[in-house]
Amino acid sequence: MRRALFPGSFDPITLGHFDIIKRGVTLFDEVIVAIGVNSDKKYMFSLEERQAFIEKAFADEPKVKVVTYTGLTVDFCHEIGAEFILRGLRNPADFEFEKAIAHANRRMATIETVFLLTSAKTSFISSSIVRDVIKNNGDYTKFVPDSVRVI
Repeated sequence: MRRALFPGSFDPITLGHFDIIKRGVTLFDEVIVAIGVNSDKKYMFSLEERQAFIEKAFADEPKVKVVTYTGLTVDFCHEIGAEFILRGLRNPADFEFEKAIAHANRRMATIETVFLLTSAKTSFISSSIVRDVIKNNGDYTKFVPDSVRVI
């Protein structure tokens, strides 16, 4: 089985993340969306909310699983038998950052990182932009899947 891990904080999941996951399921037998837990980071949404947003967005896609994890991503990949890390690239800065992480991961483990370019229509979207729009009572619904709704 070709299993890929798509790690992130997903605070919240955006249409860019959604696009990468949808395209990932065409390449892999299973895509595991892994929400990393970082106790040093302050999140807008709880871990349970973030997990629910993703699970609801992919409720009809059996090839997508949603989990949480702590520690090194490569260690978690070994735990669950994932041979690939899936990452989305929006711009050259993302590439430089992700390239360094991919090299470090390959040094620590036999793991391949697969990069997908985000689609042009979602390349500008980031979770931090979405959080800022939400904080300022803007229409964030244009940037996230329908499963992400703030009351």
